[in-house]
Amino acid sequence: MKMRAVSFRSNAKLARQLWGEPSPMALRTLRELTGRYSLSIAAGDVQLLDGRWYVTHAGLLRISQRKRCCGIQTILQKDLSDPALKRWVFKATIYKLGNIKGFVGYGDADPSNCSSLVQGAEMRIAETRAVNRALRKAYGIGHCSIEELGALPTARPSSASSLPTNGSRSSNGNGQPRLRDQLCLLIRQYNLDANLVKAYAADFCGTETLRGASRELVESFISHLSNAAKENRDALVCKLNSYSR
Repeated sequence: MKMRAVSFRSNAKLARQLWGEPSPMALRTLRELTGRYSLSIAAGDVQLLDGRWYVTHAGLLRISQRKRCCGIQTILQKDLSDPALKRWVFKATIYKLGNIKGFVGYGDADPSNCSSLVQGAEMRIAETRAVNRALRKAYGIGHCSIEELGALPTARPSSASSLPTNGSRSSNGNGQPRLRDQLCLLIRQYNLDANLVKAYAADFCGTETLRGASRELVESFISHLSNAAKENRDALVCKLNSYSR
């Protein structure tokens, strides 16, 4: 089936809605990402953080699919890993048509280089980082992937955002992402439906909309959502689907 072409205009429009007006440099970079790799903001292929574009694991996998990737192999590096310290290292190899040797990438993760939102899932993060690095090598993508970041930059707020504002956009003073950004990260990390998450959040907080919830309630919901996603994503998706209209 022929894939629908992604236009720079639609990407730029959505970028403005999500993150405000990007800088001229950011727009030029977005034009290149759109034209060269057919990456889509709506599909979650790229994210704008602190004025810079980052590709996502989903976006890299879509590129590999379009380029007819022959296979992805991951191997745990036992000699470099330490389960007691929750430190994991993976080697990933990407196989392309006509390339027997493959393209290799390594990824590591431990509590010190993972966001608090995904701690407890260090093994999966390490494997994802390895695959991302190998994919970027295989297809010549110089932009870092969002999953490779140890500490996420703070995203610019958008005036058009529909996420809560009751203290959720202010920094908590210790360098951690704002509540809005934490929630967005969880949605991206586990590929959740944003509208269903907001409906679930409002129900969880006992308010008509998520905007009406207090900061403490939003913090509690984010913690609950993170734990539910890590423990059983499929069960969480079933729960979210119950809020579908």
